[in-house]
Amino acid sequence: MERGRRPHTSGAPRWIGPLLALAALALGACGGPFPQSALDPASDFAWKLQDLFEGIFFWAVIVFVLVEGALIVAIFRFRERPGGAAPRATHGNTLLEISWTLAPAVVLVLIAIPTIRTIWDVDQPARGESLVVEAIGHQWWWEFRYPDLGVVTANEMHIPVGTQIDVRLTSADVIHSFWFPRLGGKRDAIPGHENQIWFTADSAGLYLGQCAEFCGLSHALMKMQLVAEAPEAFQAWVDRQKSDALAADSVIAAEGSQAFMRGGCIACHKVRGTVAQGVIGPDLTHVGSRRRIAAGILDNTPENLERWIRNPQAVKPGALMVVPELDDETVRRIVAYLQSLK
Repeated sequence: MERGRRPHTSGAPRWIGPLLALAALALGACGGPFPQSALDPASDFAWKLQDLFEGIFFWAVIVFVLVEGALIVAIFRFRERPGGAAPRATHGNTLLEISWTLAPAVVLVLIAIPTIRTIWDVDQPARGESLVVEAIGHQWWWEFRYPDLGVVTANEMHIPVGTQIDVRLTSADVIHSFWFPRLGGKRDAIPGHENQIWFTADSAGLYLGQCAEFCGLSHALMKMQLVAEAPEAFQAWVDRQKSDALAADSVIAAEGSQAFMRGGCIACHKVRGTVAQGVIGPDLTHVGSRRRIAAGILDNTPENLERWIRNPQAVKPGALMVVPELDDETVRRIVAYLQSLK
């Protein structure tokens, strides 16, 4: 055996490894579920984007097939052959050059027309009767106000299926971006400026969203949920939200209420029907009925609520919530009180 040459070993061809790696990547890309996929539309707005995407994808497939087909034909037809004649030199082909200049221009026009039409359509204000929801971005949570219904909540938005929703967007601090991928495109929430986005959910369900504009240390943890439900269920939710906080339903919750009102919590949070009238942090009047806390990153359980109260910055770095030192028993009582607010 020659020095420096590796011995031949039998086995699979060398191209098998890369092929398997590509197959694994392809299969991984087809996995799921993807609850925040923009390719699974659930509103009129999202379907407009989906239709546009499918049209552009159609033209992309045609271009891919033609270009790659021509490339494959050229590779095999004009490859070097043993004993073959030298290839004939070509110094230009006017018709071909005009063709491959005009063809992309035509394709771009065919893509541009529906794109501009869709952008114009979805950028218009809501048409007809709508339910107005004011969405206000904060570092790092979302506030939702229903001015026509007298309801204020945080991080969990409820809407009726089949009703056009007119979302009015702004920010209390820096630029944020409102995005529920299955319901519509992104819209920036800008301090001192109101943006709009509208959509009509076509099916009931729980939709996930989040801020899509980098806004600080915990940008990735600024999540939100949208509950689309039947009009009757939505009205029942509205009626519950409009009521004041219920009285504590146990001794430990009553003690927690007193601790909450005596501490610094009331400086930032509001609980309707009590002396807590803060407006800096989320409205906690019905916090016990929400599915998640801390802007959607924790399930609303006593254990998670206690974890959040003890050290918000450990859960969400940079969180602006300031908590005084509390003993274990006081924390347990406050958690019981907040859990009773349904």
